[in-house]
Amino acid sequence: MIVIKTKEEIEHMQRAGELLASCHRELAALIRPGITTREIDQFAESYITSRGAAMEQKGYRGYPYATCASINDVICHGFPGERKLEDGDIVAIDMVVNLNGWLADSAWSYAVGNVSPEAQKLLDITKEALYLGIAQAVVGNRIGDISHAIQTFAETNGYSVVRDFVGHAIGQAMHEEPQVPHYGPPGRGTRLKEGMVITIEPMINIGSYKCKIDPDGWTARTIDGSLSAQYEHTVAITADGPLILTKQ
Repeated sequence: MIVIKTKEEIEHMQRAGELLASCHRELAALIRPGITTREIDQFAESYITSRGAAMEQKGYRGYPYATCASINDVICHGFPGERKLEDGDIVAIDMVVNLNGWLADSAWSYAVGNVSPEAQKLLDITKEALYLGIAQAVVGNRIGDISHAIQTFAETNGYSVVRDFVGHAIGQAMHEEPQVPHYGPPGRGTRLKEGMVITIEPMINIGSYKCKIDPDGWTARTIDGSLSAQYEHTVAITADGPLILTKQ
């Protein structure tokens, strides 16, 4: 069932999104060679909970951490750990914030120190793909218009789009209908209506789009060991166009 949000409900979600975005801004200054993803996770949890909100991912279907931390060939759902980030790594930090019962979801990829031109281009293309998808999130369009914009741009630049993980509607539950794939033909799927709130979160790989899952049951990696990047915003569909609730 698709849940349409009122203007007031979207404002509640925007407050959660503003808090989440402020945490990402702090992480941008924190992430550097030598820090561990466990330290990043602990910082994010402390930052959010000290401001009266909760980390919605922690405990979700048994997930043990406040954030997902995905390094290099990890597509998504990477466990924070004791591995120290190294110069040249890329790491995506994904988190869902619950503020007074309303959720916001955003992932951001970070360059650690000095990254290779290949890695930087992947980051740049993935971020641009996100915003091209957001530009299609207007009343009257269909989900497939978002999907097609992302896939076309990524593949034109020689990259592949992950199929196994998609965006979704969000509100008081983390995953609502409809799903938002980042690939597929335009003009297909659910028609976008005012009051819908969705996540758009392309995961783009340098190599194959296929993935494999680690024994922990969560961590998804590229099947060929190639680099992967992800950027994600929570977006409300409004009469005035897409409203990014997690804008940094």
